[in-house]
Amino acid sequence: MTPLVVGIDIGTSGARAVAMRRDFFIAAQSAVPLDRFGPNPRDPRTWWQAVQAALAGLLSSIDRATVRAIAVDGTSGTLLPVDTDGRPLAEPLMYNDKVDDGDILAIVAREAPETSAAHGPTSGLAKALRFQRLPGAAAVLHQADWIAGNLSGRFDVSDENNALKTGYDVEARRWPDWVAATGMRMNLLPDVVEPGEVSGTLTTAAAALFGLPRDVVVVAGTTDGCASFLATGATAAGDGVTALGSSLTIKILSDRPISAPRFGIYSHRLGDTWLAGGASNSGGKVLARHFPLARIIELSTMIDPATETGLDYYPLATSGERFPIADPALPPRLVPRPADDADYLKAMFEGMAAIEALGYRRLGELGAPALTSVRSVGGGAANPAWSAIRQRKLGVAFLPALSDEAAAGAARLALKGANEAGLL
Repeated sequence: MTPLVVGIDIGTSGARAVAMRRDFFIAAQSAVPLDRFGPNPRDPRTWWQAVQAALAGLLSSIDRATVRAIAVDGTSGTLLPVDTDGRPLAEPLMYNDKVDDGDILAIVAREAPETSAAHGPTSGLAKALRFQRLPGAAAVLHQADWIAGNLSGRFDVSDENNALKTGYDVEARRWPDWVAATGMRMNLLPDVVEPGEVSGTLTTAAAALFGLPRDVVVVAGTTDGCASFLATGATAAGDGVTALGSSLTIKILSDRPISAPRFGIYSHRLGDTWLAGGASNSGGKVLARHFPLARIIELSTMIDPATETGLDYYPLATSGERFPIADPALPPRLVPRPADDADYLKAMFEGMAAIEALGYRRLGELGAPALTSVRSVGGGAANPAWSAIRQRKLGVAFLPALSDEAAAGAARLALKGANEAGLL
């Protein structure tokens, strides 16, 4: 029997699960939308029901006896308070929810180092400070922590990636003293381990619920963003991943941490490497303002990616950029407009490719290694003309992404834990 591990991704719209072999081959996968279980995607009971359904669907197509490990990723910065039995005490604050308590924000701003990811109204620490006021609060957990806790029974452990926005010091690998100086009750924060480290085994109840062996290990997971990066197969310093969705996001593995608050850049720790990146306001949402998807596909077939239009565009939907140029007033640059729609689209592709190239150069200026390869994910990655223009601008190898499923990245962490535990 070929041993398998399972990765679970709980996102904003659904839960996904994949079963992976030791050679990274995905043996099976399953996905379930959150709205199947109720109208409120914030309800932790909805999360857990969706995870149960996705996992049940996955396990129905494989031999359950072959499963050795499970890891979970969740949305970064989503927190919830729980009691001593791990029961939620309030509706979670999601990754993009803002804490509007001025006193909390002022305390964090005063105590947190400039380079900390805990700054701002959406930070995990601001949410934890708010939740600690609830009667009966025994712990404040990240989304992935709570889902994993339902499997292992441990509601006192997190991973370095999820803990970053809550103030954890990933370089010193501890909760820093300044977090306590904010008034945070440190006993409410979880212990933190490396992503991919075994944190427990299935409870008797969880093993029975899913028909799994009792000795299946639960492995510390990560955030959805880090899991998506890992899923591509990028593993070496200098490997880059570009996400071409509604926005344009780039990430690179570095041999050292990169911090640039001006650009909203901080680094997640992945073993002995660091994941740093930035997000531009350019991307697919700009294209969508000018052409419907069908027209973009049609026009792309008319583009010669080997030649230049000579136009110098900086495609933005509205004024303001965050990375690779930090300028809240930067205006869009989309003129002059050629008479031919295909040339106009090509010029926008060129402009976005130039932003991507500048982004990787900027990361290099901040201390990241030179870019050696790029893997692409997101809807724009399927456009051959855009890909050819990008490769010409970047001048490095374009490698296929092994998967664009965050659950596959979580599965890779499950493999790491299972290997280190001698289960594979």
